[in-house]
Amino acid sequence: MTVRRFDAAAWRQSPLSRGRFDLAGFGSERAAVAEICALVRDEGDAALRELGLRFDGWAPAQGEGFEVAREELESSSAGLPAADRSALEFAAARIRDFHERQLPQPASAGRASMRMVARPVARAGVYAPGGRAAYPSTVLMTAIPARVAGVAEVVLATPPRRDGSVPAAILAAARIAGVDAVYRVGGAQAIAALAYGTESIPRVDVVAGPGNVYVTLAKREVFGAVGVDGIAGPTEVVVLADDEARPDFVAADLAAQLEHDPMAWGVLVTDSERLAARAVEELEDLLGGLERAEIIRQANCCVIVARDMDEGVRIVDDFAPEHLLIVAADAESLASRVRNAGAIFVGPYATVPLGDYTAGPNHTLPTSGAARYASPLGVHTFIKRTNILALGREDVETLRDATLRLAALEGLGGHAHAVEVRLE
Repeated sequence: MTVRRFDAAAWRQSPLSRGRFDLAGFGSERAAVAEICALVRDEGDAALRELGLRFDGWAPAQGEGFEVAREELESSSAGLPAADRSALEFAAARIRDFHERQLPQPASAGRASMRMVARPVARAGVYAPGGRAAYPSTVLMTAIPARVAGVAEVVLATPPRRDGSVPAAILAAARIAGVDAVYRVGGAQAIAALAYGTESIPRVDVVAGPGNVYVTLAKREVFGAVGVDGIAGPTEVVVLADDEARPDFVAADLAAQLEHDPMAWGVLVTDSERLAARAVEELEDLLGGLERAEIIRQANCCVIVARDMDEGVRIVDDFAPEHLLIVAADAESLASRVRNAGAIFVGPYATVPLGDYTAGPNHTLPTSGAARYASPLGVHTFIKRTNILALGREDVETLRDATLRLAALEGLGGHAHAVEVRLE
């Protein structure tokens, strides 16, 4: 496996440190997505049928819809082994418990006449990708926060198999999470259908959930017509570790993220030359026993040797990773100093897959450096805030002079008149 190695100075000079995933480089894909979205917007279900046949090899017959039958959704758990069903229910309970703690409290400006209220959107659409694998955990991580937020209607879009079926695990997760309807539509056309609505798929207010580059480009294309949770790139993990870290633990966490996608990122930042060498050896040995070894070999893997852990923290903050695992003697202290990361896993046993599935915090996280300004998916993704100003004549008198001056500065006489007419 090719593992790129840097010291801190060489890393800062490398173009890899300045950009990992740029949608501007997908010109032909962007054009294709724009065409798909316009087609769905203009032609609705007819476009979905055509695109479904083209990309998924399936479309419903005339007179039939894309929705999974209610009876199939209700009975989906019966087709799963009991252990699988129990695992989904266990994860759902922990995810629900964590997100219930995110519900917002009312905010005011110190007076009842001016306040902010938080309300859920009316309808949310969540997307669960298909392709290389089915992801029931994504259904739980997107639909449960929407339900906790109080969204009245939650619908799921997911790619069908070539016979039109949806994996039982996806349907079971949807039922456990409280999804109202499941639509057998995938890719960019699914995002467009949720954003614009069609004859059989309702228009939603927010779309959430990860996907491939076409899904990501579609979310960017329809943003404005609908809210989106974020624009996601390939998954990534940074491991910040000192000489005390176990090389086999480090290698295991790098491999766990790299196996997702040939475009995924796994980076070890360490102040230990010994650990850097041993972790690479362990990773190479590990590949012999993993099914997705070829995907891992194609992915982006780097080792950065810093002078000390202080420099390591600066490298991490600049990278702003989706997942950060800290394995060091003072891991808690280091974690408190990191400003930019989607999720921080602290200590040798806080492996990232626990967060992917069962720990409780959301696994849909900002990628490609977006952790500098963005947050994990959560209850807030499905809640909008409204300012309320209940003002009387006394308030107009108090605010009049400064308001008129500012209106004059901006040349907006109508603004000034709207104030003055109330005091005549």
